[in-house]
Amino acid sequence: MIIVKNSTDMKNPATRRRGRPPAFDRETVLSAARETFWAHGYEGASIADLTAAMGITPQSLYAAFNSKADLYRAALEQYRTLGSETFSALGEPIDTVSAFERILRGSAEIFSAPEHPKGCMISTAVLNCASENDVIADHVAAMRRRSLDAFTARIERGIREGDIKAGTNPRALARFLGAIIQGMSVQARDGASIEELLDIASFAISEVARHRA
Repeated sequence: MIIVKNSTDMKNPATRRRGRPPAFDRETVLSAARETFWAHGYEGASIADLTAAMGITPQSLYAAFNSKADLYRAALEQYRTLGSETFSALGEPIDTVSAFERILRGSAEIFSAPEHPKGCMISTAVLNCASENDVIADHVAAMRRRSLDAFTARIERGIREGDIKAGTNPRALARFLGAIIQGMSVQARDGASIEELLDIASFAISEVARHRA
């Protein structure tokens, strides 16, 4: 039997391909978005940049992630898993100095690794932005505050367990460490090598060790 094609279909083959867009692996496209945000920042990464990196259409992006802001939040959560092994040191049964040594040295390695953009996606993310993006800026600032709270809690634990001096100011020392990590992120973005970042980490570790009981 000969099937006669509709003349409209022959003139415009695309009309015959309408329907559900091809499926994609969410974690894979999210990883591509993460790398794009990491390299260009929230405001610097356009929808065109993101969809090109993710290999999907804008329609698919919005269908899967609702908005650029929600995509960014999801990318930040995925990013956190990259450093989860390093930051797990906060909860392990090791002394305080060793815990922060692992965090600082691990951060130096992550920030300078050649397989992804330099620096930290959270430490220096959205420090300045347009007022319409304040919600995103507040979200990232809250993530940084949670890290600061975790550092403070670990130092307080060290005081309770007797490996950190009782007179130590936990919040001040935590803020110092947070500032060092943020500074290392900027240095990495500016081209600092792993060796140079580890040197910075060593000075910070020495400061924590100065408070050892």
